[in-house]
Amino acid sequence: MAERKRQAAEKRGRKGEWLAALFLQAKGYRILDRRVRTPMGEVDLIAKRGNLVAFVEVKFRADVQIAAGAVTPGAWQRIARAADFWMARHPALSECGWRYDIVAVAPRKLPQHIQDAWRPGLA
Repeated sequence: MAERKRQAAEKRGRKGEWLAALFLQAKGYRILDRRVRTPMGEVDLIAKRGNLVAFVEVKFRADVQIAAGAVTPGAWQRIARAADFWMARHPALSECGWRYDIVAVAPRKLPQHIQDAWRPGLA
């Protein structure tokens, strides 16, 4: 039973990431990487628009507001360490600015893109 719940949650998460990527692309972002796993942590999506790289945490919940509030300070710390790790391996992007975003996804609702949702040292 627990395995089935985990698989269902994984499937929802993948669907949410796919929808978030489509939404960001419609807004003019180019998806650079998906489901990035590093020794420091993981990042759901890495997107670029202009001279800005966004490290995006995607949350899929029954309600967009609940999804938007579902990222903990500990998760942001892991995402920040993973972002540092990833950027160090992509020197071609060293001139770009970067930030941390959330895309909140809920069934039958447009995703909500929260730009600059968190900054290291502020949470």
